[in-house]
Amino acid sequence: MKILICYFSGTGNTKRVADEYVSSLTALGASVELYNIELGGDINPDKYDMLGIAYPIWAFNAPGIVLDFVRRLGKVDAPIPAFIFKTSGEALLLNNASSDKLKSLLKKKRFTLTNEYHYLMPYNIIFRHTDGMAHRMWTAVGQAVPADCRAIVERRKEIIKSIPFGRPITAVLRVQQWGGRFNGKRYKVTDKCVHCGRCVKTCPVHNIIDENGKIKFGKKCLMCMRCAFECPKDAIRIGWFDGWRVNGAYHFDKPYEEGENAVGVDEKHAEYCRKSYEKYFETCREKAEKLTFKEEQKEA
Repeated sequence: MKILICYFSGTGNTKRVADEYVSSLTALGASVELYNIELGGDINPDKYDMLGIAYPIWAFNAPGIVLDFVRRLGKVDAPIPAFIFKTSGEALLLNNASSDKLKSLLKKKRFTLTNEYHYLMPYNIIFRHTDGMAHRMWTAVGQAVPADCRAIVERRKEIIKSIPFGRPITAVLRVQQWGGRFNGKRYKVTDKCVHCGRCVKTCPVHNIIDENGKIKFGKKCLMCMRCAFECPKDAIRIGWFDGWRVNGAYHFDKPYEEGENAVGVDEKHAEYCRKSYEKYFETCREKAEKLTFKEEQKEA
């Protein structure tokens, strides 16, 4: 089985999960290629037995760069199975509807959606999760992905149910894709900037330039947060949303400590989505246990 996974990752969370998919699918005997959507170029999906699309959820939607990529795909000669996996910082039900537009586009291209999954990963905007919580999220990914990949390979259909009125709600929220470009013009750097060039080199849409020693932001911003999140000096301010700025990589190997709140060190967030987080972690543990049981049964 030859599988192509096309992904976009703002600050690395979705790429980490995509790498886990490659590892798990390869272990199941599949040949897997990973394709970074932001690099552009054309692909021929007819060369593959299955297509995967991976993205971070933004404003309860797939990013515009992902939707535009699928729009550019040619219609396949014969129906091809497809799966989706997505990442976000919370387990809110509205995230269930984030793929609705993407599913519609895939259907027009003659892809048949067979599987869809959602994984929690730490925020790169709004507030910062603790490293311990990032570790817990990553552990859950490691528990769930092997089971989900087995379902994909075995062609067991598993699709997240959308919510009532999900499509019109997410359609309205896609204003973020326009608003991001508008707000992006309001990005600026502080005097902490050392002109290392990292933001210029890594912007996925080449929206940042260093002109005569001055950093300038253009009109193509996706609000992926890569520039602000990865700035080594925390020198970038993100316009109207600067109060939600998160800077610096997470350390996923730091163990979670009992008593650490569900979403970060700030007590005002201590109960934020607490129940949904715990339910998600339990679901991932159950997936791992069921997979282990099945494998032990086969060996017995």
